[in-house]
Amino acid sequence: MDNPRPEKVAVVDEVRARLDASTASVVTEYRGLTVADLATLRKNLGAAGGDYKIFKNTLVKRAIAASAYAPLEEFLSGPTAIAFVHGDVSAVAKALRDFSRTNAHLVVKGGLFDGAVVSPAQLGALAELPSREVLLAHLAGALQAPLAKLASLLQALPRNLAYGLAALVDQRGGVPEEEPAAPEVQADAQATATDTAADGIEGPPAGEDTSAPEDTSAPEDTAAPEGTAAPEGTAPRDGAA
Repeated sequence: MDNPRPEKVAVVDEVRARLDASTASVVTEYRGLTVADLATLRKNLGAAGGDYKIFKNTLVKRAIAASAYAPLEEFLSGPTAIAFVHGDVSAVAKALRDFSRTNAHLVVKGGLFDGAVVSPAQLGALAELPSREVLLAHLAGALQAPLAKLASLLQALPRNLAYGLAALVDQRGGVPEEEPAAPEVQADAQATATDTAADGIEGPPAGEDTSAPEDTSAPEDTAAPEGTAAPEGTAPRDGAA
C-alpha cells in the first residue's frame, strides 16, 4: 500500500479546506506567466475577494475524489492554479478577465459555483455583472424611489382634497343658501314679534291665559223696548200700566 508522505497529505488537506471555505472555485492554467505576473494576479484577485494558489494536479485530484468537487477534475491538465472565491464571484471573474486581456498566458478553464460546473463563457458572463456594492446601491435606489413618491403623494393629499372639494361645490352650483321658513311660520313669528315689541310692552308670560274672564253674575232685568210685548210668562215691571 502506498503511504503518502506527510507533506502531500498536508497539501491534500489544504485543498479540501480551501474548497470547503470557498463559495466558488475557478481553475486556470498559468503556463508562461512570470513570477511578477503571478504576484500581480494574486494582488488583483485578493482585492476582489479571491485567493490564487498553485497545486499539483495529482494532489488536487486526490483531494476532490469522491466529493462534491469531483467535477473539477476535467479542468486539471497542464500547469494548474485555482482561484478560491471568498466573496463576490462576479468580482473574481472580472479580475481574471481583466488580467487575461493584458496577458494572454492566463487561461480560464472553468470552475464550480453553487455546486454546478461553470464554463469559461459563463464566467465571462458573470464578469459582466455589476459588483455586489453596485447591485446593492441600485437596490437601495429602487426602494427609495417608491418611498419618496409615497411621501410626495401623502404631502399632496390635503391640497388635492381641498381642490376636489372646491370643484365638487362648484359643480353643484356653489354653497346652498339657507332655506326660508314656511309662510305660516314667518307670519306667526312676525305677529308675535309685533305684539311683544309694540309700545315697549312685554307680552304675557308663556302659557298664561289672556282671554277675558267669564261673567258669572245674573243678568240685570232690562225693559223691553216700547211697542214690544213682554215675553210670555214675564211679570210686568213696577209702575207699568
